[in-house]
Amino acid sequence: MNLEKIYSELLSNIGFSANEIQKNWIDLEKAYSKKSRHYHNLTHLKEMIASFETYRDKLQNPNEVLFSIFYHDYVYSASKKDNELKSAEYAVSIFTDDKPDRFLKPVGFAEFDRQLVFDAICATQQHKQNVIEDINWLIDFDLKILAKDWEDYKIYFEQIRKEYRIYPDFLYKPGRAKALKHFLENEFIFQTNEFRGLYEEKARANIEKEILLIT
Repeated sequence: MNLEKIYSELLSNIGFSANEIQKNWIDLEKAYSKKSRHYHNLTHLKEMIASFETYRDKLQNPNEVLFSIFYHDYVYSASKKDNELKSAEYAVSIFTDDKPDRFLKPVGFAEFDRQLVFDAICATQQHKQNVIEDINWLIDFDLKILAKDWEDYKIYFEQIRKEYRIYPDFLYKPGRAKALKHFLENEFIFQTNEFRGLYEEKARANIEKEILLIT
């Protein structure tokens, strides 16, 4: 999968110039390639985009969802709690225009719902059911990793641990267990019927198994 090609075609369709696209891609690639990113990196984007391409026909606003995928973890720090908000703010900020309302569609760009992008990226923090179905699909693309085969799931949670390496086990393990139990306490992990049918049972089994390992 050629992420740069997919990204460039998307931004071109939205209305960005070639120079803007090149600059924005360099910034994006740099952000997702930081050494501190063991999971929230370009590979994570590729996996989400693979899901996006499978279910593109289900989406009302595929360009906005794809754009949200590229920017949903643009800002990521294990010690911060506002990564999604900062990522959402950055995502809409690359639409340079002089209008006072950053969510208005600027002259020169194709019809593009920046408010949807902002809301979608923010929604990846809590992963809760949303009234906008496109956002539910984005959430499920983000969480699909939870339903991987156990060996792949194990690699995933080991990568997450590396991202949180600044915290000792006595702090990390209870926090991780609490976050995992939160998923299990919800009626569903996945927000779309499609993903629930395919992945809900496997994701719950993986999470339960990880909790046993760390408690």
